[in-house]
Formats: sequence, structure tokens, C-alpha cells
Amino acid sequence: MQIAPNTVATFHYTLTDDDGQVVDSSADREPLAYLHGQGQIVPGLEKQMEGRQAGDKFDAHVTPEEGYGVRHPELVQEVPREAFQGVADIQPGMQFQGHGPQGVINVTVTRVEDDKVHIDGNHPLAGKALHFAIEVTGVREATEEELAHGHVHGEGGHHH
Repeated sequence: MQIAPNTVATFHYTLTDDDGQVVDSSADREPLAYLHGQGQIVPGLEKQMEGRQAGDKFDAHVTPEEGYGVRHPELVQEVPREAFQGVADIQPGMQFQGHGPQGVINVTVTRVEDDKVHIDGNHPLAGKALHFAIEVTGVREATEEELAHGHVHGEGGHHH
């Protein structure tokens, strides 16, 4: 069976950056399961998964536009330390949720100076090309319940 809309695909992956450094991997974990055609993985990878079948191994290269998007300079801001009420020790790398015009936004602290905190609302992989080594481990038809809920159930998926 081939990966197509409304199928559940499972796969192992290793994600590396342009320098070949491993960013993430499913090694030593269960394969990732997703409902194809539902936007549950980055668009550039989902397009390259289409038509694949269990046992396929391939490399997928995804541009920033088809991955986590381009970097948006307006999401890099300096805010007053008072904006972090209740947090005594703010350190670079800490992540917080904030509220912006489009709703909730995740931000990462990049620098702390006296009474100012520098934050970045871009995804950590925004603006970066993604290089995946993929091994498709399974493909099956999605159940009616999975299609109704919009996600995979059972092994590698959501449990109710």
C-alpha cells in the first residue's frame, strides 16, 4: 500500500541541519505515526512521503518555506523583565508562551540584560533547510474514527 491521503504512515527519521548535525531522531523510539494529508508533519516532507510504501528508505531535503517557515525579524523583540512576573531566574534558552495579535505564541529567551529580556517568537528551525533520512515502516488505511478525529489512534498515535 502506498502513502496517500487518509492513510496512516509510520516512519523512522533522522533530521540533520546543513552542517550534518543531528537535530532530532526517532532512533531508540517508536516510529512516528501520522495521518497523511492532515498537515501533521511539515509540508515539504509530507509531499515527499506521498506514494512511498513500507520498506522505502530515502533522503528528503526540505526548504525553509516548506519546513518551519522563514524567519520573521518582527518576532525578535526586547521586552521588560517585568513581563515575566513570578519567574525569578530568567535564562537564555527558556521557553514561554505569550499572547500576540494572532493568539498564543511560543517564545525563546535569547539574551537577558539587567531589566530587559530578548525573546524570539520564531520556531527554532525557522529559516533552516531540513535534511531527513527516512525509513517508512508501515502504511495502512485510516479508520473512520481517526479520520473523524483528525489524528492517529493506537500505537504511535493518540490515546483517548
